[in-house]
Amino acid sequence: MAAAQLTSASVSSRGLPCFEGLRSSSIKIAAFVPLNKCLNGRSFSPLVVKAATVVAPKYTSIKPLADRVLVKIKEPEEKTTGGILLPTTAVTKPQAGEVVAVGEGKTIGKNKIDFSVETGAQVVYSKYAGTELEFNGSNHLLLKEDDIVGILETDDIKDLKPLNERVLIKIAEAEQKTAGGLLLTEASKEKPSVGTVIAVGPGPLDEEGKRKPLSVSAGNTVMFSKYAGNEFKGKDGSEYIALRASDVMAVLS
Repeated sequence: MAAAQLTSASVSSRGLPCFEGLRSSSIKIAAFVPLNKCLNGRSFSPLVVKAATVVAPKYTSIKPLADRVLVKIKEPEEKTTGGILLPTTAVTKPQAGEVVAVGEGKTIGKNKIDFSVETGAQVVYSKYAGTELEFNGSNHLLLKEDDIVGILETDDIKDLKPLNERVLIKIAEAEQKTAGGLLLTEASKEKPSVGTVIAVGPGPLDEEGKRKPLSVSAGNTVMFSKYAGNEFKGKDGSEYIALRASDVMAVLS
C-alpha cells in the first residue's frame, strides 16, 4: 500500500473516516510519513485497526471446540431510559448476549467437566474477552467459558448468578463529606473499593475437577482491588462489580 504524504495543515478531524460498520477482519493503514520521510531519524510503524472477523456466507454453522462458547452479542442500547437518542460515541459496548453454541467441555485429570452454561442462556462476559465474529448478519463472540462472568436470570444485573470463582458485589456509595465535614464535589469523590457481597459462584475447580468453596459469602462486607473486575449499573442506579474471589482482599466487620 502506498504511503500517504500529509502535512499538519492537510489533516483535520472533520475529514477523518468513520470505521463503524467495516466488514474487514483487519484494516492496515500505511504510516503517515512527513514530507522529509522521517522525524528525528525515526519512521512510523503501520497503524492496524481491528474489526470483527467476517464469516463467509457459505458457512452456515459454527461449532466451538473444547471449553469455548459462541455468544450472540446483545444489541447496544441506542436510547437512554428516558427515551433520549444516544450519539454513536456515547453508546456503551455491550457485555451481554445469548449462548447459541457450546463446545464439548474440558477434562481435568480423568474427570469430564460439564459446562456451566447451556444454549439459550443469557450471560454477561468479561469486557475484553474472546474473538468478535460477524456471522449470519449478527455480531457474535467466541470465548472461553471461564470468560463468562455469570448468567442473567432477569434483565437486572443485581440478579446475576456468578459462575466459577466470581463474586457479585454491590459497591458502597462514595463518601459525600470529608472527615472535617466539607462537602465533596463529584470530581473529588474517591472511587470506593468496599461493598456488600450479593452472590457468589460455586467456586474454582481443583486438580481433580472438584469445586473448592469460596472464602466469602453473600452478606459479607468486603474490600476489593481497586481496578479489578467488570462494573455494571443496576436498574435502581446502584453500582455493582463482578470480579474473581482472588481480587477480594479482606472481609470487614
